[in-house]
Parts: sequence; C-alpha cells; structure tokens
Amino acid sequence: MRSTRTFRTALLTAAVAGLAATALPTAPAAAAPAAPKFLSAGQWPASLTPWTAGPVHKGLPEDGSVCTAGTIPAKGTRHRDFRTELDTGARQTITVAPTAAKAKALAAELRTALATCLERLKEQEPGLEGVSRYHGRVNVEEGAHVYSIDTSYPEAGSTDIGLHSVGRDGRTVTVLEWGQLGDLDGAPLKGFRKTTGTAVAKLH
Repeated sequence: MRSTRTFRTALLTAAVAGLAATALPTAPAAAAPAAPKFLSAGQWPASLTPWTAGPVHKGLPEDGSVCTAGTIPAKGTRHRDFRTELDTGARQTITVAPTAAKAKALAAELRTALATCLERLKEQEPGLEGVSRYHGRVNVEEGAHVYSIDTSYPEAGSTDIGLHSVGRDGRTVTVLEWGQLGDLDGAPLKGFRKTTGTAVAKLH
C-alpha cells in the first residue's frame, strides 16, 4: 500500500508603505521524504527454491511476530512477507518514528525483546527447549544487531531455527525475521548478516 504523502504550500505576502498588502506567487510545494525501501525477494539469503515477495502492507501483520509482538507501534509501520516453496519464510517490518530519539529507544526495546524472546516462549509453551544467541553488530548507518533462536520440542522431534535482526537509520527502524525447520548449523547466518546490512542501507 502506498504511504500517504503530505505537501505544504506557503503563501508569502509583502506590504508596501501606504499601499495594500500584495500577495506574491505561491512557492513550489515541498516534497515529502521518500518512504523507506523494502528488501526485494532476491536480497534474502539463497534458498533451495526462489524467494517470492508479497505486497507491502500498512500497519502490523495480523498474525503478529512471536518475539516483537507488543513492542512495535502500528502507527508509522509497514511490513512485507517473503516465502519459498519449502518450509522457509521471512518478514521485514519498517517503522518511521516521530524523532530519531524515539527511533533509538524503539530499537533498544526491540533488542531487549529479541534477547529475552526464548525465555518468554518457554514460559508460554511447556516442554519447549532451545538456545538463544547474540551474533553481534552489523556496522551500517546507526547500527544493526543479529540474533538467533534455536527451538525444539523433544517429544515431537521437531526443531526450528529463527534468525532475527534490528537496525536503524535515523528515524527509521527495521526488523528482519527469517525462519525454517532445522537448527542453527543449517541456517545461512553469514548471508543473513549481509541481508541485514543491505536492508538498513537500503532504507533511505
């Protein structure tokens, strides 16, 4: 969905002594800042089958995001889902905050949400096991940070790996989520770090 653009036009007037005020020509309209750009399907780490990009939607996703639900505001937020023909999916969420300070605070809250996600999941789902790791900073714009959450249900014999990152460029914060069946050893961590850098650099 296209973001709303706002234009403002200023009308200048000049007064001449002894004469009525005269209106000057209307100044050119100031263009609103361009909306942040999303990743394309081909910018995610390579998969066994090609990635397909869904449309960009305004607001938060209806199904929510496991680790960041309740942290990202709906206002100023858009998201885009990606998928492959196998059990691999991804999502990018972009939020434009009112100020750079609020964006910085949001990015910090998101980092905390990702760092504590596994413990919260264990509280909600008895029997869940897993390992959460922080994989360091990506040096791009105001910085980005990468996390992994490796989960399993021993009784069911299923394992899932999720890669997550949060990055910021000025007032804009983006969150990337990537997941598939399997464990961290089979996840494209190096490629995901590259995708994270591309996503933040591409915002503006």
